Amino acid sequence: MPFRANEARQAGYERARRYLVSRDLKRTDRARSARVFDDLVDRLGPVVESYPHWHPLVAAQSDPQVPVTTPSGRCGYKELDHTVYFVHGFVTCPYSDGQEVIDSVESLPDHPLAEIVAERLKVPLYHRSTTAVLVRCRWLKPLPSDRMVPKSWVVPLILERELPAWRWAEVAENWDTMRPYFLGSPHGRRSSLFVSQDTGQVIKNVWNVLIHTGMFGPIRTDLAARL
Repeated sequence: MPFRANEARQAGYERARRYLVSRDLKRTDRARSARVFDDLVDRLGPVVESYPHWHPLVAAQSDPQVPVTTPSGRCGYKELDHTVYFVHGFVTCPYSDGQEVIDSVESLPDHPLAEIVAERLKVPLYHRSTTAVLVRCRWLKPLPSDRMVPKSWVVPLILERELPAWRWAEVAENWDTMRPYFLGSPHGRRSSLFVSQDTGQVIKNVWNVLIHTGMFGPIRTDLAARL
């Protein structure tokens, strides 16, 4: 089935809105929370299921051999709970004042292309007893007009992460295996809500060149491989 970006955006929007603008909230709070949710979508982009492993929001990964695609303690965060992901940030709603989330964000290592910042939101989301904390990827360079991440940023971030694997890799993973890690989810054959079709094709071309050098070992083959 072809990737339909508009359908993926709408499905993610509706799912996340039902989750964060909960019926548990007071009626007046729900109206305010709905407005804040729509503002978050405008500021942060569409709701997503997971990030590409090169994204600054998951960049502080402790084990380079095990890629992380969702924010957690494995990439430096603390106290995340009831979390919804957007292209350029996420909202988490712990049953606390959220200070541990903010402190962990402030402790993240510097990134060459982005600053990760956190702030409490002034309206409740998910539940009346939680504190909504916004964690945002503030890019240090302007995004293109489509607000997707350009290939001039994506390719070097992928290379920085993947090239060291030549030291320990035993096999080279094919494109179908690596797509979720390079494109994020939801995704299609060569595009996602993070990267355009053009950028996805460039990533695929670069990856195929790398694995065909033999630097990672023989290419893993299976029925799904389409190299």
